[in-house]
Parts: sequence; C-alpha cells; structure tokens
Amino acid sequence: MAAEADGLLKRVLVPIFLPEECYDQLLVQWDLLHVPCLKILLSKGLGLAIVAGSLLVKLPQVFKILRAKSAEGLSLQSVMLELVALTGTMVYSITNNFPFSSWGEALFLMLQTITICFLIMHYRGQTVKGVAFLACYALVLLVLLSPLTPLVVITLLQASNVPAVVVGKLLQAATNYHNGHTGQLSAITVFLLFGGSLARIFTSIQETGDLLMAGIFVISSLCNGLIAAQVLFYWNAKPPHKKKKEE
Repeated sequence: MAAEADGLLKRVLVPIFLPEECYDQLLVQWDLLHVPCLKILLSKGLGLAIVAGSLLVKLPQVFKILRAKSAEGLSLQSVMLELVALTGTMVYSITNNFPFSSWGEALFLMLQTITICFLIMHYRGQTVKGVAFLACYALVLLVLLSPLTPLVVITLLQASNVPAVVVGKLLQAATNYHNGHTGQLSAITVFLLFGGSLARIFTSIQETGDLLMAGIFVISSLCNGLIAAQVLFYWNAKPPHKKKKEE
C-alpha cells in the first residue's frame, strides 16, 4: 500500500510540480532544506496558482460591465494595448516551448480581455465593428502561431510589450484622472492583476530564465500598481449622474 501511495504521489508531482531528481531529493531522501528544489516547487506551485486564478481575474470586470450595461470609465485603447501585450507573451512563450505554468494565465486573460473589448464596442453602439474586430484578431493569432511567422517577428512582438503595457496603463490612468473616478473599472480585477504581475517576476526568472519576460512583468507591476493606487484614491468617488434635458 505504501509503495502504491508513493507511486501515485510521484505521478501527481512529477513533472508538473517537480523534476524527478527533486522528487527524490525532497520526498525520498527527505532533504527538505534543499533550496534549489524548494525554489522549483515554489515557482511551479505559484505559477499554476496564477494560471488557475486567471480564470476568474477579469470576470468581475466583465460582470460589472454587463450589470451596468455600460463601459463608462474604461479606455478602449488601453484594453486593446493590454490585449497586444498578452498576445505577445502567449505567442512568444508557445514558440519558445516555455512550460505552461510560466505563461498559461496569458491565454485565459487574453480570452477575457477580448471579451471586454467587444463589450466596450457593443455598449458604444459599435456591435458590428466589435464582431469584425474579433474575426480579425482570430486571423492574426492564427498567422502568428503558424510556421509562416519568423522567430524574429515573435521576439519583436514580445519586446513591444513594454511600450504597449506602459502606454495602455497610462491611458487608463489618464482616463481615471480626467473623469475624477474609475467608472466601471473593477477593483477586484485591478488588485488581482497587480498581485499576479508581482508574482510573475519570480516565476518567469525561475522557470524560463528569460530576462525579457521578467523585465516586462516588472514594468507591468509598476503600471498595475499605479491603477491600483487610483482605485484606492477614487474609492468613494462616484460618476456624476447624467441630468435629463428639460423640455
């Protein structure tokens, strides 16, 4: 029974959470202070937790828009630039065969972000434009993931994430400042994105060793921190009620 239990545990942990040599080091030899293997376990566990959490990160934002039937306070340009950044990270990671635990949230955040893009267009009376945008995006994604796109283009797309993230977040920050409130911006989503980007600095260095990815998450954390600070600053600020025109 003990051997069967050990075999089952090994099948669960290897290679999802630990390489086989670290499994032996930690759970066979019971060397629980083996720092390199502990760092791998922490990074894998944290990475998979981020991926799992990403399934829900932007749903509060989606539901808030649907409930209000309005996308007031959201910058379409900012959301589109965020979509570019997520797409770049996802395509770059797939092309370089990085482990799913190091980038998987980009896939789920991309699906939620493109939904928000469509909802913003829809509630601005541009539904047809939104449908066309979805079709064009799907076509571009297929091309990027195909052998037709050279690696240098994928790398340039990933490098472009830095200005995309910075400009996108600054546009949202400027919109918040101009409006004097954060409108339909979801505080839950903002704080989850901030926490996730901070954690990704560690996991990207540990799992990929790619300084470009790590640098992008550093920039992203700073920008998400700015938006989170605005959410706190404008916490009690409410959008002004639109006055009906007197006849």
